[in-house]
Amino acid sequence: MLIRSSCIHEGTALPPPQAGEAKRARFAFITILFALLSHPALADGETRTRPPVPLSPGFRFTETTGEELFASACQGCHMSDGKGAVGAGAYPSLVQDSNLESGGYPVYVVVRGQRAMPPVGAMMSDAQVAAVVNYVRTNFGNRYQDAVSADDVKRVRP
Repeated sequence: MLIRSSCIHEGTALPPPQAGEAKRARFAFITILFALLSHPALADGETRTRPPVPLSPGFRFTETTGEELFASACQGCHMSDGKGAVGAGAYPSLVQDSNLESGGYPVYVVVRGQRAMPPVGAMMSDAQVAAVVNYVRTNFGNRYQDAVSADDVKRVRP
């Protein structure tokens, strides 16, 4: 008996795989490949040595320093180095940013939002907004030393 099939299972001939099955198999293979390649052991040295940043529970940020607030609220879009990103959207760089020269501008953007940036300051106290704005204005190549205060933030709130 001649069986014209690519598979035999317990003596029964199975038909060759259909085109849809081949596509699903390729998709599964690619998915598994990406999952394996994104394993933490393959991450760069900085990513492996950096401790994970705990997220704030609920609707309010619990971090208090500008660096902690940036890591929790800002670096998801502006990246840990402040260089921003382009992909699903355009996230501006904060590196040597002349828009940060006047402290009122970043306070307004954090509190009220602008274009694609949500008003994350709504989830922060006035002191937290001041802390993260001062952090950004004194890091990433920015050297603006005139600190903003919680009172400055309060005046911008709606």
